[in-house]
Amino acid sequence: MSPFEFVTVLISIILGLGITQIMSGVADLIHQWKHVRLYWPHGLWIVLVFILHVQDWWLLYQLRDLTTWPLPMFLFQVLYPIGLFILARILFPMTGGTAATDMKSYYLSNFRKFFFMVMVLSVLSALENVLYHGLGVEGWMVNAGIFLTLGLLALRRQVPEVVHKILALLLLLLMVSGILLNINEWLIAA
Repeated sequence: MSPFEFVTVLISIILGLGITQIMSGVADLIHQWKHVRLYWPHGLWIVLVFILHVQDWWLLYQLRDLTTWPLPMFLFQVLYPIGLFILARILFPMTGGTAATDMKSYYLSNFRKFFFMVMVLSVLSALENVLYHGLGVEGWMVNAGIFLTLGLLALRRQVPEVVHKILALLLLLLMVSGILLNINEWLIAA
């Protein structure tokens, strides 16, 4: 077993747990369909967080040629999947039974938690881009913009609902366009 294979086992498990949280949360919403009022910006956040999980797992492969993995580097690499897991968990209410769930109300009362976790993930992503992927300014500019935008919104006493809708759409479009514009970097080859 190579060092890469060894360290990615735990990272893959954590990412798998996050994806399980997302799939379980969606399944719970479907299971209690008659008692759930959906909110499409929250649904976009679910899609976004799912894509972030897959993206992290996919990009981890870029580190396959590292032959030495010091513990601090491994601990840093595992922080992002842990943050994604926490984000996936707080996307869904902790309900039991058949209590009615209004996802709009849930989202609007918890968006600051979502934003805080995405801000933490933005910092971790920027650091990884610069430290391990050798990117310069382009490695942290988008993350800085996300961090500042979410931070400013989280500090506001009230955020108009239309801002939440636009933000969810913009973040999803940013992610999808980033993947499409860099499609050649998303290839795994032997």
